Amino acid sequence: MRSLKNIYVFTCAFIFTLWNNIQPTVEDEFIANYSRSLLTNVPNNIPVRTQILDFSHNRISGLSISEFIYLSDLQVLNLSYNLIMVLDFSIFIFNENLEYLDLSHNNISKVCCLTLACLRHLDLSFNKFTALPICQEFGNMFHLEYLGLSATMIRRSDFRYIKHLQLHTVFLTLENFSLYEPQSLTALTTRNLHIAFAANQNFIFSLLYDGMSTSENLKIVNLRYTLSYKDFPSPPLILLKKIKTTVVTLDAVDLQWAIILQIFMLIWYSPVEHLTVRNLTFRGPLEELTEYAFLPLLNSVEQLISFNGSMKALTLEHVRNKVYYFNQEILYRQFSEMNIANLTINDAYMPHMLCPNRTSSFQYLNFSRNALTDELFQNCGTLMDLKLLILQKNKFESLRKVSFMTSRMRSLQYLDMSNNLLRHDGAGVRCQWAESLSELDLSFNQLADAVFECLPVNVKRLSLQSNQISTVPRGMVELKSLEALNLASNRLADLPGCGGFTSLQFLNVEMNSILTPSADFFQSCPRVRELQAGHNPFKCSCELQAFIGLERQSGGKLSGWPAAYVCEYPEGLRGTELKDFHLSQLACNTTLLLVTALLLTLVLVAVVAFLCIYLDVPWYVRMTWQWTQTKRRAWHSPPGDGGPVLQFHAFISYSERDSLWVKEELIPSLEKGEGCIQLCQHERDFIPGKSIVENIINCIEKSYKSIFVLSPNFVQSEWCHYELYFAHHKLFSENSNSLILILLEPIPPYLIPARYHKLKALMAKRTYLEWPKERSKRALFWANLRAAISINLPISSEANE
Repeated sequence: MRSLKNIYVFTCAFIFTLWNNIQPTVEDEFIANYSRSLLTNVPNNIPVRTQILDFSHNRISGLSISEFIYLSDLQVLNLSYNLIMVLDFSIFIFNENLEYLDLSHNNISKVCCLTLACLRHLDLSFNKFTALPICQEFGNMFHLEYLGLSATMIRRSDFRYIKHLQLHTVFLTLENFSLYEPQSLTALTTRNLHIAFAANQNFIFSLLYDGMSTSENLKIVNLRYTLSYKDFPSPPLILLKKIKTTVVTLDAVDLQWAIILQIFMLIWYSPVEHLTVRNLTFRGPLEELTEYAFLPLLNSVEQLISFNGSMKALTLEHVRNKVYYFNQEILYRQFSEMNIANLTINDAYMPHMLCPNRTSSFQYLNFSRNALTDELFQNCGTLMDLKLLILQKNKFESLRKVSFMTSRMRSLQYLDMSNNLLRHDGAGVRCQWAESLSELDLSFNQLADAVFECLPVNVKRLSLQSNQISTVPRGMVELKSLEALNLASNRLADLPGCGGFTSLQFLNVEMNSILTPSADFFQSCPRVRELQAGHNPFKCSCELQAFIGLERQSGGKLSGWPAAYVCEYPEGLRGTELKDFHLSQLACNTTLLLVTALLLTLVLVAVVAFLCIYLDVPWYVRMTWQWTQTKRRAWHSPPGDGGPVLQFHAFISYSERDSLWVKEELIPSLEKGEGCIQLCQHERDFIPGKSIVENIINCIEKSYKSIFVLSPNFVQSEWCHYELYFAHHKLFSENSNSLILILLEPIPPYLIPARYHKLKALMAKRTYLEWPKERSKRALFWANLRAAISINLPISSEANE
């Protein structure tokens, strides 16, 4: 049972450790913390409303009334771990509300007393007192519950002033202890007695015996005795009638094995119900611990274990054995035959434990942190009342043998086999578990997928954390009663289904290898109320969108959301919480994406088709093809053919409806007279046998210029359009200035078709000659036109002929 020091002032003591500043905290004006501030005296700037004041771990050596006179509201004062040598309680005369006063771990050797009526907790332990510092004034502190003292000697009269007080806890620190008058402690009235010895002191057993006659709960620290067993003061039998203690705790025990047995026998026959021994080392001189000298003591123990005493629970923790020359099987037999309900042997390097010879009363066994193996309790049918069995951190290897061990434990409900070396290969004889087993812990072992073939059918809570499980195989034994399953820290790649777990309510799959968990989990596991799936390497992609939506639909069933659910892949999204990860429905719905892409394609095709028709793209493609074919034939002509040579000054392009003007005005005016200009006209210069397009291309390439007679008739002519296209193509391909535009008649813009966009561009950017209606201006027109096409043509072979 905890002392008042740990219960009543735990909160205050915890607060004391949170501040490290010399000045009081700003957050709470009632708490001032000056601990660990290297103070040598109490500062004079303490806020007057302070209720909790901490001066621990400083170098304060003296106190005065002037330092505390203004602190009328002070309730808690901690002056532990200082250098105070003299204590005068009168300095607290004005602190009428003081309830907690800690002066432990100082150098106090002298006390001047004064009654502090409200004081509940007074700690003077770990000081330099010779006699117990109990003043007559202490007897008037009727609210006192916790009293910590220190001394080097104890007399019967020391407790006379406080024997009428109903104390909760008395703590005695006895260093350099030199004198103890028997039965001195029995004058105390306290529920809890805690005695801390220094190493290897006298009178420890007298204090132990008297302590068991004083309080309900007794704790002894540093129980050490290095003298011979022959000098050991055996407990008087009359002591058994005086013992009041029901709970005994012995910590840091280093005794000879024979002395331990003597103390054990005393406790066994006493009203003690719970015995806890921690950090136990038993030893002894070899000449005193031969097996023949040891057997009488063991026989005595064998007699007392059959005695139906008050003992209910025995706990041995951190046991070290330095006795080597005796039969340890005898010791195991004594433990196995104990008539108690709870037995704990923890961290004792125990390699084995025997099965009881008769039906055992054990209900709780804890053999953790030992060296037990698969041979433990095999074919043991006497542990029929056992309900809880803890065997963690041992050396078990076969899960099948563990199941056989439990098969005859009819009452077993809880089994802890964690932190062992358990494996199961899934071959051979089937497992046999206790039918009553409802909770099984197999965490931190070496189990793989085959473990699901070797599980108790009635288990309700199952832990398989930190194993090597990669999947939950189908077709396994159904666990219809399973309500909680822990598969954290394994190798799972997806959430397991609930085909074999029809009653599952809780599932933990944290820290596995789950990238994209299944979104239909809650559909296959309708009874699951909580799913822990965080701390997995989630891959934030379309497949994860459904699982993220699952959190909204589940109504808070995802434990740890959102902090534990973070993207691991791809690299650019690492660290992003799943709640902040979003993708559009179009990006993740394949059908919708295909439909959208198809619609966009159809729209694009329609737009392109419309533009092609509107801009007459097929016509341009066809013309480009014709021009390319003509060029290709020219490139593949015979070697003797030197290619096109300028034969004409100009090629005339006009509409048939304007032929009269061309034949009567244009041709005569240019070909007759000075200059001898040669014009190319399709009616006389096209070569028979060739296509019209090929003739147009050849004539344009053999002409220095191309004259276009523009009129409303021109834009309505298909062949004029061809001729304009090829001439314009020559303009850009040869980077020449070969086009001459003659505007015969004005052309309204609305009459020009859309496909004549090149004509519009030419008329907007290039200068054209306009046919004058007045005859007086025509001479200048012809002069300008002649000047534009004036060039000396090379003499070709055809001309020579």
